[in-house]
Amino acid sequence: MVAMLRFDLDPELQTLRKRAQEVAADGVARFGRHNDSWINGFSKDFAQVMAGEGWIGMGWPKAYGGHERPPIERLIVAEEMIAAGAPIAAMWFADRQMGPSFITYGTEDQKAEYLPAMLTGESTWCIGMSEPDAGSDLASLKTTAERDGDHFVINGQKIWTSFGDVADYCYLICRTSSDGPPHRGISEIVVPMDTPGVEVRPITDMTTNRHFCEVYYTDVRVPVENLVGVEGDAFKQTMRQLEHERGGIDRLVSNRALYDLALERADLSDPLIRQDVARLETGYRIGRLLVYREVLRQAPAGFSAATKCFCTEHEWRVAQFVSRVLGPEATLFDDDVVRGLLYAPGYTIMGGTSDIMRNILGERVLGLPREPRA
Repeated sequence: MVAMLRFDLDPELQTLRKRAQEVAADGVARFGRHNDSWINGFSKDFAQVMAGEGWIGMGWPKAYGGHERPPIERLIVAEEMIAAGAPIAAMWFADRQMGPSFITYGTEDQKAEYLPAMLTGESTWCIGMSEPDAGSDLASLKTTAERDGDHFVINGQKIWTSFGDVADYCYLICRTSSDGPPHRGISEIVVPMDTPGVEVRPITDMTTNRHFCEVYYTDVRVPVENLVGVEGDAFKQTMRQLEHERGGIDRLVSNRALYDLALERADLSDPLIRQDVARLETGYRIGRLLVYREVLRQAPAGFSAATKCFCTEHEWRVAQFVSRVLGPEATLFDDDVVRGLLYAPGYTIMGGTSDIMRNILGERVLGLPREPRA
């Protein structure tokens, strides 16, 4: 007898998936469907629905209000929410990155202050990471935070800060020292967005989305107690954040709803269309296995770069398939379909470009030598 690997979910996980599908469908009916809903679908009301289901902080320790549920359960819920287009963006960053960062690096006072409102879906967070001249090179950040007594004084500019205009707090990556190599001197500081000196300018992209923002910091004063982790030594903390960001199911199924729409209209009697579908279905299965490895901590350190690269390039291929199937009719559908197709080039840019991901994979996972600079 030949043993075969099976990837069927246990009955309790199948029950969870069914419940997640029901809640996602209700969320879409009540609050609208959104492409890339983890970043475009903003609804505080639906965030509180997620909280009511116990689906924020699913894997966090019970000591801090979490549920200590297996990571696979969070993945199942997240996949169904995003694939359906349910608006989870108001709670997503806090659940995916900020909460785990506080649990790992924050003080007990910080955990007591910030985690409860995350868990109820009441607080929204943005991440102050990218800068106009830094690209994907986080070590070249120029936004500064200088000590002045018991405060930090922050000056600089961030860009592509999703939800900067509606967030309650910014988890800011900045420079507290310029001594030593570039990756030294990086710190993480919590900045309430209503602090004097914070100016937010939303950016309207070609899809008419406005979640991206420029944020300017001019003599912004925050207490030193807002420092998360070790001053000047937070580069590793930030890299750990990016592990959460790059290896998740959100990088695979952001435009799944558009794919499902195209399947309904595709001529499956055409052998070329069938080949396309076969390739994409295979891609979804490979991508899901890569994400499972990340979630179950079976992947080597840094491998999330490969996961992110494969999954976002798959999403781009999905968008191309949808465009081919719908053809000129794509422009006759509602604006939501058009926006979803226009948004596709961003998949391989957000969270680090594919070129950067390949560099990280080569250097940090495969151990390939860096090309010497001239």
